[in-house]
Amino acid sequence: MNDSPSTRSEPTGAEAHELRRPRRGFYLLPNLLTTASLFSGFYAIVAAIDKHFAPAGMAVFIAMVFDSLDGRIARLTHTESAFGKEYDSLSDMVSFGLAPAIVAYQWGVIRIAEYGRAWGRFGWLACFFYAAAAALRLARFNVRTASTDKRYFEGLPSPSAAATVAGFVWVSSQWRQPGLTGLIVAFSVTALAGALMVSRFSYFSFKKIDFDGPIRFIFLLFVPLAFVLIASDPPLILLLIFGGYAVSAPLQWVWRKVRRRRRAPRRERPAQ
Repeated sequence: MNDSPSTRSEPTGAEAHELRRPRRGFYLLPNLLTTASLFSGFYAIVAAIDKHFAPAGMAVFIAMVFDSLDGRIARLTHTESAFGKEYDSLSDMVSFGLAPAIVAYQWGVIRIAEYGRAWGRFGWLACFFYAAAAALRLARFNVRTASTDKRYFEGLPSPSAAATVAGFVWVSSQWRQPGLTGLIVAFSVTALAGALMVSRFSYFSFKKIDFDGPIRFIFLLFVPLAFVLIASDPPLILLLIFGGYAVSAPLQWVWRKVRRRRRAPRRERPAQ
């Protein structure tokens, strides 16, 4: 005799728990975008090894695009997962930690070593410092992500640091003979980007900006203008944008210090 709906037994507690348990698996779209970011970082390394520095710099910026999309797509489609978070962090280490360091190393260490062994050591130590700082920055972000103010980043974000280094190398790749001064500046920029990543400076995160809400029509004009500006000279404009963002927090910190010192004598002045 076939069981009718009235005679069919209800599932037990264990069986009901199994029915409610979500299926284990991995979401395709956000992890596919993370893989694209990882591939871009890998390509940047390969291109730098082959002495193709302009494509290597481009690849780092392409990795940034995919990295900015994977998290947003995961939130919009409600496909966030612990696996995706860890995968994204490991991908960031390759694309924004190792790739910029290797690109800078391949571009300048051999050249700067021609001026002496000490300069060669300075070059590769600056690159290693950047890679180590990126790892520390990502580890700190993963540990403190639940307790920090979402409006700000503590330290320069690794994608912005990578864009600064890659943009500088991309611009510098047009120099056939950068000279010792140019090479020192390049590795100083690399080391400074690493130091800013592990600093305590607060960087605006842009996470609280409502990109989905309505805006005034005039603000839409900035979108095509931005694309036209970047298209006029991509490496230089991108370097100015991300380099400006990198130094914005230290400049704000200095400005606040100066304002406090100017106000201090006024407060200490006795009343007449």
